[in-house]
Amino acid sequence: MTSTNSTVQTLIRGIIRDDVQALSAYHVPDASGFLKLDAMENPYRLPAEIQQKLAQRMAQVDLNRYPVPSYAGLKTALSQHFGVPAEYDVVLGNGSDELIAILSIACARPGAKVLAPIPGFVMYAMSAKLSGLEFVGIPLNADLTLDTPAMLAAIREHRPAITYLAYPNNPTGTLFDEAEMEEIIRAVGDSGIVVVDEAYQPFAQRTFMSRLPEFPNLVVMRTVSKLGLAGVRLGYMSAASELLQEFDKVRPPYNVNVLTEAAVLCLLENAEVFEQQAADLRAQRQQLSIQLAALRGVTVYPSSANFLLVKFTDSEGKAGQSPSFADQVFTKLVERKILVKNVGKMHDLLHSCLRITVSTAEENTVLLKALQQILE
Repeated sequence: MTSTNSTVQTLIRGIIRDDVQALSAYHVPDASGFLKLDAMENPYRLPAEIQQKLAQRMAQVDLNRYPVPSYAGLKTALSQHFGVPAEYDVVLGNGSDELIAILSIACARPGAKVLAPIPGFVMYAMSAKLSGLEFVGIPLNADLTLDTPAMLAAIREHRPAITYLAYPNNPTGTLFDEAEMEEIIRAVGDSGIVVVDEAYQPFAQRTFMSRLPEFPNLVVMRTVSKLGLAGVRLGYMSAASELLQEFDKVRPPYNVNVLTEAAVLCLLENAEVFEQQAADLRAQRQQLSIQLAALRGVTVYPSSANFLLVKFTDSEGKAGQSPSFADQVFTKLVERKILVKNVGKMHDLLHSCLRITVSTAEENTVLLKALQQILE
């Protein structure tokens, strides 16, 4: 056994890239038995009537056949429902993660760079590194808004092939200023693409999708995950047709499975259910924000997403160093079978912060009662 392990380690050192060996795998904690408020999921299950419609539709799927690789029907339905401009197409992915990987692969010329504000979605940097691209992160301002002068300076210096702007941003929930984003898109010009990631658009109700014709270098990316379909894993992006054709060349031909395709087509016919759920969660976000901010030592940052970034300070008004006060709160929530996301180590701006998914009124009440007990 020792000899086998030694051989495997030799293989790894010899064939696996050094930067890959240095990485840690993306960790998803086991949430069995927990109140799950860590992954920005829609907490609502499908109504019984729609469950029956979905079951009937899924039963008719030919599982023995590959998907039709053009996905024409699904793309048309997505475009019509989500306001993709006329004459603009979409490219589909197995969630936004695959779309980000597609962009990275397509743009991975020697010396190419990826630029994004930080803290931001971790997959921008990870996908860039896995594709051999250099990632350049520009810290947000202390109030978690864009440092636009720093972004513009970085664009002049690095001429990034890809610039990401999450609208709103994860993990902060910030809805960046639209005029500042326009300035960044224009500054990049024809030297790169600007990807506006609208994963949380149902909760922000703001979009750049309708503005695609204004900016030849603009890519708008979305997912159906936050709308309430995280389990089906479907993302889509739109841009100028010539750009999409290049990105489509590196997309695996059968990357969206037939069950996902059938499920999304069925559920889009009942889209008003998800729109009402999003409206309910927007109302719960406002209520939860007010209730959390009323707790001792709690600061709630403005959010346009379906989560809240919350900072915790101790009785003396200190966030603490290591472990931070938020680390202690996180541990005590876990003891009470409540799982939130501890983002304190992601970036200095997030020190002593937890990211909390907005859920139903009932689940939000459970969280609030637990926090009251912990903070007392």
